[in-house]
Amino acid sequence: MSDPTRPISSDPTLTPPGQEMTEGERRAIEMVEAAETGGRKLFGWQRGLVTLVAVAWCLYQMYAAQVGNIDTLTLRATHLGFAFFLAYLVFPHRKTPGQPQTRVPWYDWILGIGATGTAAYLIAQYPHIANEQGGLLTNTDVWVGSGMVILLLLAAWRTIGIAMPIVAGVFMLYALTGPKGLIRGDLGPQLQLHAGQTWPQVVGQLFANTEGIFGTAIGVSAQIVFLFVLFGAIFDKLGAGEWFMHVAQGLLGGFRGGAAKASILSSALNGVISGSAVSNVVTGGNITIGTMIRTGYSREKAGAIEVASSSNGQLMPPVMGAAAFIMAQNLNIEYRSLILAAAIPAFLCYGALLVVSHIEALKLGLRGLPKSELPRVRQTLLAGWYYLIPLVYLIGTLTINPDATPERVALNTIFLMLGMMFIQEAVLGQRDGRGLGQGLLDGGRKIIEAFESGARSMIGIAIATAAAGIIVGIVTITGLGFGLADIVQFVSDGIKNLMAFAGPQVATFISIVVVLVMAQLIALILGMGLPTTANYILMSALIVPIIAKIAGLDTSNPAQMLPVHMFVFYFGIMADSTPPVALAAFAAAAISGGNPVATGVQAFQYELRTALLAYMMFFNPQLLLIANNRLGGVTWVEALPMIFFAFIGLVAFSAATLRFLHRRTNPVQALLLLIASFILIIPTQIVWNLAALCLIAAVYFWQKASGRSEPPAPVAVA
Repeated sequence: MSDPTRPISSDPTLTPPGQEMTEGERRAIEMVEAAETGGRKLFGWQRGLVTLVAVAWCLYQMYAAQVGNIDTLTLRATHLGFAFFLAYLVFPHRKTPGQPQTRVPWYDWILGIGATGTAAYLIAQYPHIANEQGGLLTNTDVWVGSGMVILLLLAAWRTIGIAMPIVAGVFMLYALTGPKGLIRGDLGPQLQLHAGQTWPQVVGQLFANTEGIFGTAIGVSAQIVFLFVLFGAIFDKLGAGEWFMHVAQGLLGGFRGGAAKASILSSALNGVISGSAVSNVVTGGNITIGTMIRTGYSREKAGAIEVASSSNGQLMPPVMGAAAFIMAQNLNIEYRSLILAAAIPAFLCYGALLVVSHIEALKLGLRGLPKSELPRVRQTLLAGWYYLIPLVYLIGTLTINPDATPERVALNTIFLMLGMMFIQEAVLGQRDGRGLGQGLLDGGRKIIEAFESGARSMIGIAIATAAAGIIVGIVTITGLGFGLADIVQFVSDGIKNLMAFAGPQVATFISIVVVLVMAQLIALILGMGLPTTANYILMSALIVPIIAKIAGLDTSNPAQMLPVHMFVFYFGIMADSTPPVALAAFAAAAISGGNPVATGVQAFQYELRTALLAYMMFFNPQLLLIANNRLGGVTWVEALPMIFFAFIGLVAFSAATLRFLHRRTNPVQALLLLIASFILIIPTQIVWNLAALCLIAAVYFWQKASGRSEPPAPVAVA
């Protein structure tokens, strides 16, 4: 909790009995509800209907995974139909902070039913459109398809913000330009990079095939992502999230700056099951932020550490948010190969963040938490060891069994946890006097709550993937990607010519770096208004092919393309903590009582190591276990030297950006640390790596020779 005087308790409940939730915590929870699960707080039959539809959606997705033979478009359209209905019921068009709506207005009933009706129409008519009409649309088809596009953009506006509808609208406007387009090139010759499309052609591309709204992105959402989100919701309802937090507190809370280190470890553990930065901030931050403040961190630094650690939860296998599943589809690789490749960078990212928290603790002269306030590790582990069973099964099966599909493994894990829920509540019911029957009833109630939570968390993902399909469909029908690639190629060639005096290798390297920086900025800008999944879909459709062309990569080789996809994915995640629209920072500031913009700026500074790591992965694919143009071409043991040098580079970079190593660094020392970290970005001869280590050692001993480190007086724990 955020009350600085509140001791850490091993009580697994979020708010201890008799202790009121603080106003900041309440605002943060309302922020998450408004952003991710809908801001309306319905009552009576309307609330019951939402629960019923949410549970029905979960059961349908589980049934689809169980039978495995539902038609592709039927599955995707049904998935979107459920999301449509719930989006208009639980996400109001106008959100008033502190004043949640308690009923669904009449016009939202019409919009919700109408949007769901367009999906139902497509399911019924698609066989006729495909087989008897040859893919051509009738006037009725065009009207219904137009309605779906408009209602989808309105739903996206409600669930993920205005940015996606604006971007999609611009792309559709572009499709309608040109000699044959609806607008007849009125926007100027510079936009006539294609022949132009009529509105019925655009609707046909977006509505009636699997290259637009019902493309790969929503297909992955319907087939795989939903089950993993549901898995996370049930796992959290079991109590595993709180257990992870207490284990982290017991393990690291006693070290210098232990409150921050415990927050980082618990976020990493929660990241294994959750792909939401904002909900991770609220779930963990309710306890960790207040503890960090009490031990000496400022309100902004405490919130920023929670934001950075929660945002990076999307990097942790096996879930990694919805984007990881789409990435595996885009690369046409097994999901197990992706999560194995992503593991090392994720551990490096969290290891470097632990170093960041330690540096901040040194700067502030902080101590660890008293042992009397920490959960006992042995007792905590024994109390919740069984939470590891579904996690070990999920990760173990995904990584060891090559024949296991992600959706089947997730479904089996869900069945396992449903059984665990009933057993846990039955045992607790016997223990606390509720009785066996009441315990089983409570288990059923928690399962329904988990189903509703999982379904509501999926609304934004389903709408985002469908809306992103509009942009992907337009890129496909207009060939826009080729035009952008030609423009960037022109810029790249100009840079090469300008730097020709340095030699062809250096000139090519500089041109690639410039393109990567451009991609980085685009990802950060888009990420200010788009969730990570939508951001990645756009970047993979528009920017990844351009980077591949400039770098001379074989787009058919996943080993060459994975570093590029991971590069844009990492910067999409950084956008969660990038001011001024960093929702995770606003949630953390609501809990800490700090300034939200200052919290976001500080979190972005902590996240700079993630940016460096993205470049490391691009130039050093061994960190993704890639060698000889082959995924898995290097083992973890063989990659250890690269892992070691990469970690040292991240430490040096963090020390330089935070201006502290053994003591506060002067500008020359910070520059030397930056040079060392940049040397370690690119795999070179061992002599260069050793030279970088010597630079870091030289700065350290320089500081020691300049006098003893004199951080501020240690902050006592109240």
